[in-house]
Amino acid sequence: MEERPRPPPGLGAIFLILFLDILGFSLVLPFLAEEARATFGSSPFVGTLLASIYSLMQFLFVPVWGRVSDRVGRRPVLMWSVFATAIGMTALGSALVFSNGIVWLFLARAFSGIATANIGTASAYIADVTKPEERSRGMAVIGIAFGMGFIVGPALGGALAGIPIAGRTGAVPCFVAASLSVANLAWASFGLRESLPPERRSTSKRRLTPLDVEAAREAFARPGIPTAVLVNFLMILSFTVLDQTFRFYNQDLFLMGPLDTGLVLTFVGVLAAGVQGGLIRPLSKRFDEPPLIRAGAFIQALAFAGFVLAPSQGRWALYAASALLALGNGLTQPTVSAYVSKRADPRAQGNTLGTNQSFAALARMFGPGLGGWLYGALGPRSPYVFSAIGMAIAAIVALRLQRNTSTES
Repeated sequence: MEERPRPPPGLGAIFLILFLDILGFSLVLPFLAEEARATFGSSPFVGTLLASIYSLMQFLFVPVWGRVSDRVGRRPVLMWSVFATAIGMTALGSALVFSNGIVWLFLARAFSGIATANIGTASAYIADVTKPEERSRGMAVIGIAFGMGFIVGPALGGALAGIPIAGRTGAVPCFVAASLSVANLAWASFGLRESLPPERRSTSKRRLTPLDVEAAREAFARPGIPTAVLVNFLMILSFTVLDQTFRFYNQDLFLMGPLDTGLVLTFVGVLAAGVQGGLIRPLSKRFDEPPLIRAGAFIQALAFAGFVLAPSQGRWALYAASALLALGNGLTQPTVSAYVSKRADPRAQGNTLGTNQSFAALARMFGPGLGGWLYGALGPRSPYVFSAIGMAIAAIVALRLQRNTSTES
């Protein structure tokens, strides 16, 4: 009987770090915008900007931490991230309980965005410890963490948000997330080993500013990377239009309560994690990344078209569209990172993957606000019409991703 290869060291710790990052983001989805409106008197649009400020900070700081990790190693950056995540979630919970100004919510979410801007560093860690032929499987850890975070986060946030502290709600899930980060810090201090030996570290003294045009230019000079970054940007922009509108869509068109919405999101998370945990490895052995990326983008275009049609068909169509969304997203998340990683300079994995994730964070910054504007201006189905078109464009652009890197742009 053939013995299955053991996973590379450190992947378990990377999974937990990313899982808690996503948990801290997804658990506030069921309640934070509404708390901003009900408790702090903000408009719905201002409430959705709490998600945008979080992603803006990730856009600015993902490449910073990636470049730092190229110079000092991955472990110090990742350990700082876990520690700072605990502080950020504690600050958000405290602001919900004790403050009277919404500015404190924005400050807490901004700090959390800076703290969790580690996905480029985590991707580089995975690239350090995996062989090129196993890269897609290793990058699937990121997708599984995202999937599991979106399974647990909305359900946990929805279940705990109603527990009051000093007469206010919403803080308990934040404090729970902070406690989990503290526990993870203790575990990671033993389970996370350095993946980048000193002899492989960058000697560049490039400025550690958030927007480093030179660093992005170096990353984009590698064949195939500009196209992959653009495809990833289009897919994430289209996907995150759903983030802040899905609750309104379910309530207005399906008369669904918060628990029903949470169950749909859990369904999506379970399927996405299953795809990335069970399908990516055999598929990556049979196919290169480009056809998987194209297939995933096309499937997600069909999924959003399904959301447009679902109100006329019933809840079964909503769940069918959600299943397609999970399948397509599960295919694209790890394969884009693997594609970029294989074409990056080995001494600049953190910078290149950080640049890719920085543009992904930029898409996450614009997506929620765009979705909210479309929902209010053009109606409940309009965000998903936009997303279907965006995913279709991404699939078309992905036709430029070729197996032979010398022909790519």
